[in-house]
Amino acid sequence: MPTITKNGGGVARKKQQGPGEDTYGQMAGGIGVLAIAFGVLATIKDKLGLSWPATVLLTVGALVALGYLAWRIRWGVPRLWARQPGTSPATQQTALKQESSVQAVEAQAPGGPVGEAQVPAEALPSGDESHPQLTMVLSRVGAIGRGEQVRAGDVTIETLPGIGTVYDFLVPEGRTHDDVAKRLGPIASMFGVTRLHLKLETSRKTERRVRLLVLNEPPFSQPFPAPTRQEIQTFAGVPLGHEVTGRLAGVPTFDKASLLVGGMTQMGKTTLVNGLITCLLIAYGDFDLYLLDGKLCGLTRFEKLAVRYEASDDPAVMESMLDELLGRVDDRYTQLQDAIRNRQPAPVFKPVFFIIDEAADFYTDDGTKEGREQVRRVTDKSRSLVAKSLESGISTVMLTQRPANDAIPVKVRDQFLYRMCLYVASEGSAKVALGDSYFDTVAPIHPALLDPDVKGQSVLFANGSSTLIRGFNFSDEFIWGVVDEVHARREAAIPDSPLKQAIGLLREIGVDFMATPELAPALGIDESDPAERGKQLNRLLGVPAVKTAQGRGYRLADLTAAAMSGP
Repeated sequence: MPTITKNGGGVARKKQQGPGEDTYGQMAGGIGVLAIAFGVLATIKDKLGLSWPATVLLTVGALVALGYLAWRIRWGVPRLWARQPGTSPATQQTALKQESSVQAVEAQAPGGPVGEAQVPAEALPSGDESHPQLTMVLSRVGAIGRGEQVRAGDVTIETLPGIGTVYDFLVPEGRTHDDVAKRLGPIASMFGVTRLHLKLETSRKTERRVRLLVLNEPPFSQPFPAPTRQEIQTFAGVPLGHEVTGRLAGVPTFDKASLLVGGMTQMGKTTLVNGLITCLLIAYGDFDLYLLDGKLCGLTRFEKLAVRYEASDDPAVMESMLDELLGRVDDRYTQLQDAIRNRQPAPVFKPVFFIIDEAADFYTDDGTKEGREQVRRVTDKSRSLVAKSLESGISTVMLTQRPANDAIPVKVRDQFLYRMCLYVASEGSAKVALGDSYFDTVAPIHPALLDPDVKGQSVLFANGSSTLIRGFNFSDEFIWGVVDEVHARREAAIPDSPLKQAIGLLREIGVDFMATPELAPALGIDESDPAERGKQLNRLLGVPAVKTAQGRGYRLADLTAAAMSGP
């Protein structure tokens, strides 16, 4: 049947063609082409008087020459337009040599590392020329475009003996350090190392500046010696460990900041926090210390310096300490309000540190209605303490070996400014410790890549940047020496008062507790009425009595803590 096709506004009828008709048409066309070609050749033969073989060869040669000329025009004109105005032939030759050197670097064995020694000495650039190594690496991974280059004049390469190589350079205009930071994994592959071998630093003066350290060996292959007292004291802030080059790394201050530390068990969290407390005792000055030791013996070394030390995993104990600290927070805010109302300078408060080891245990209920209600209160009070204490000089440090979504409630975790994460097995666990948006930050370090055999190795995320560090592992003798020195200094600083007399009396007798009827006469209280006598002693010491199996009285630990604590 005929088919109907539309052409513009009209209608035309076409008959369907059979397969034989296409073949006949092609044969007819071929015969026509041969006839035309023969006619052209015959015309050339008659005009030039050549033989048939010479005519065929001449015609074929002319066609080949015309094809080559067309190819040269096709590729030469775009290159001519792409050249910089005023480029001299000498500069063009240099660029060609430079391109050849880059191709030589790219021709290295697949998977091999890219090293400076692999670039021929005569190919190394200077001035405005391209740096072949960095240009090739960054263009390969997509940090810069294929037509862009890293200028040799913008590159400084420094070798750190026994550590690695530092590449300090500017990326091309229109690019930023973030283009490099997002591709550190592929860049590490180009250098034949892992992501942990790279450390990237940026500049606050220009977005184009990049400082990239490439380590010779895996980080912390050799442990660094523990810092001396002088090194800790001269550090600009509070050191938390060594970075990959051996320099001290930490945070500038704990004023208005708290710290959350997460990681799997046996990764070195307790050792890390013991190093933190030791550094605080050396470098931070006088402060009050509250310790909640969920591991029961992880923080015992510092018990004698603590205003309150509890070795427990009971949420009720944590709630009691939270109530005490929240009371101090409220009192401090009252003082701040009074100073503002009276147009006086803001009061300077004594720093307070509340350190909780195995914090996740205190957010786990026992399945009862009362237990769930208590954990709810602990959660609310924890969030309130970490959030409200920023202006009152009270910092919280929490450690947990279970960085899971339900380990520490989200509304508590979100209040921490500083984050640390030791080795974990998954990205989800890392986000619990470092924050849900951590992997969208500049140059993140995945904690799952850490070597679990290197204890105390962790990612420190502070002030928007990530640093790979390894916590200090101080000897017990060093820690005990620091604790004894600070304790003696604090004892000497306690002013003469009834409180100090009571402490001296209990120590002289060698007891840890003394009942009110015995202590009151020793401090000059002759009241015979037990109730009135207790009230007078309470006012004199400024410390509430406790009720024990021995009766109402005072514990040496409570008296000492009251003498050392500030407002």
